[in-house]
Amino acid sequence: MTTENTSPHDPVQPRTVIGRMPKYAAGKPPREVPGLESFKLSSNENPLPPLPEVVAAIHAQLDFNRYPDPLSTKLRNALSEFLSVPADDVVTGAGSLGALTQILATFAGQDDDGVQDEVIFAWRSFEAYPIVVQTAGALPVQVPLRDGGRHDLDAMAAAVNERTSVILLCSPNNPTGPALHRAEVEAFIHKVPSNVLIVIDEAYMEFVRDPEVVDGIEMYRKYANVVVLRTFSKAHGLANLRVGYSVSHPEITAELRIAATAFAVSSIAEDAAVASLAHYDKVVERVQKIVDERTRVVAGLHELGWNIPAADGNFVWLPLGEDTAEFVELAAGHALSVRGFEGDGVRVTIGEVEANTRLLELCGNYPKGTKLS
Repeated sequence: MTTENTSPHDPVQPRTVIGRMPKYAAGKPPREVPGLESFKLSSNENPLPPLPEVVAAIHAQLDFNRYPDPLSTKLRNALSEFLSVPADDVVTGAGSLGALTQILATFAGQDDDGVQDEVIFAWRSFEAYPIVVQTAGALPVQVPLRDGGRHDLDAMAAAVNERTSVILLCSPNNPTGPALHRAEVEAFIHKVPSNVLIVIDEAYMEFVRDPEVVDGIEMYRKYANVVVLRTFSKAHGLANLRVGYSVSHPEITAELRIAATAFAVSSIAEDAAVASLAHYDKVVERVQKIVDERTRVVAGLHELGWNIPAADGNFVWLPLGEDTAEFVELAAGHALSVRGFEGDGVRVTIGEVEANTRLLELCGNYPKGTKLS
């Protein structure tokens, strides 16, 4: 049967929501500048390569003609032992963003009554949040951050209504840096109805050194509506392999597996992650080197008169507001790629020692930085 095209000049159109979505902007590569080594500080990547044991595990993987285990059984068992949680409580995904997408596809969207669910999150926070929420068919509810780049948990609790299905807490918050504290999160959980899913996104948790910061796994053990997101992209240095996971109770994971993307985690990624967990002591050593550099950069910025939020991840936030684009271009001229968020500020990943030193030199010669309030 042939269908005649009666409107040859009408182009195929996407869903109307696509046109309203913000566009995800990945960190740009650094500009080549004669006489300077270029550094990419725009994507919160780990500047250190994977462990030798991880590289060996990748080289040993030869079954490229076979589909991976859709349940990532080896990795879930390894995480079960590592986190002291049941393996059935772990659902893997293509990075923590892939794991989040599965959560939203399952618990947020538009039901048969045509009413959109609402998903609450702080703003500014991870820039993919409004994209994946709207892709799922839900309505994003953005709650402005408090001073210092921190979540306003009181305002987030006040935003909950009968249409709220999911709340996203980013700790440490990307891109501003501060992590949430245990006491404030627990108080927040008690204000939220038990039928609302609370997702604690801990992509940068390995870089946290504040003992008062919330531990998502502890909250998941205490509260049935808490889901924890984690990733191997940052501390483990496996960003290119796209492997992350969520941890939640069986009544949640059973539903997540229905909507989970089949074969999202490759066998290469799974074996690499398992090898990295098996040598976690070496991962910790590498993370500490980045934390030490973060401490040096933060102290240096304070000495230069910059007022910045707490830096609990592997990055610092420069709240430059309307001067954001100017600073990004200035950094590019010094062979540093940084991530600007128009009108808000600049996020700079803690990178190689030379890159961090050059950043401090740049900030020392940028007079507007000392006027930040």
